[in-house]
Amino acid sequence: MRSILTFVGGGDRDEVVLRTALAVAIPLSAHLDFLHVHVPAAQAAHYGGTEFASGAALRNALDRLETKANAFSDLAAEHVRALCASAKIEMCDTPTNARSVTASFRQAQSNAPERLTFHARHSDLIVMGRARQRQGLAPDTLEHLVRNCGRPVLVAATAAPQTLTDTVMVCWNDSSNAVRAVAAATPILATAGRVVFVSVAERDDGVTDALDDLARQLAWNGVSAEVRVMPASRRGIPGALAAAAEECGADLVVMGAYGRSRTRELVFGSRTEALLDGNDRPILLMH
Repeated sequence: MRSILTFVGGGDRDEVVLRTALAVAIPLSAHLDFLHVHVPAAQAAHYGGTEFASGAALRNALDRLETKANAFSDLAAEHVRALCASAKIEMCDTPTNARSVTASFRQAQSNAPERLTFHARHSDLIVMGRARQRQGLAPDTLEHLVRNCGRPVLVAATAAPQTLTDTVMVCWNDSSNAVRAVAAATPILATAGRVVFVSVAERDDGVTDALDDLARQLAWNGVSAEVRVMPASRRGIPGALAAAAEECGADLVVMGAYGRSRTRELVFGSRTEALLDGNDRPILLMH
């Protein structure tokens, strides 16, 4: 896991996202590929409340959006430079030192989901903010990337972390998404001081034995893991997992994401979204 694509919006949440990316890059000696999406006014207008404007009002609205887009671009570049200066990170297009963190900054000219997915697929890990931002990206950008890019996505919390690897909690339900999440996160788990696998089950039904077997397999890869099986409760699975993360003091939560079909999510709700809403910790998602 050497290439980390980090979305930088040019807004007030950049500091948290940048520090989250740095926290995961340090133990991996990874390259931080900072990407700002410079959204043209015509594209930003789709999410800027200009749908009822016309004539001079529309032109004025587009001018304001273009001015904001330019300001966001300038701020994004400034925030990246400030981080690299304070953390003494070398900025280079191609990493030259495999034993230290390096960084680069670039801009994309389209917020089309397909283009963002293209950028994401060419990296080992994606880091982005959790809350919906105002720099012209579609409201469902996070979900789209998680579902379609085939790469793990690390979603920042509301505060910058000091570390992500003192304690890592892995949410386990024996699904294919959970398997892919563990595989994707293994380089991070290998650097963690403590790894805790947590499963929520109405009854044990062999869950503990399955987790113990998983822990043995990880031990072969140099990862020592604890296992916990929690009973289901009225809080539901997302609530139980959030409580478990609080109890073990997790710096990072790893989970398989969007395992339900869209139809079931419409009827029963999304457990991924519920955990994102109810657990203010960095979360690594893998679909």
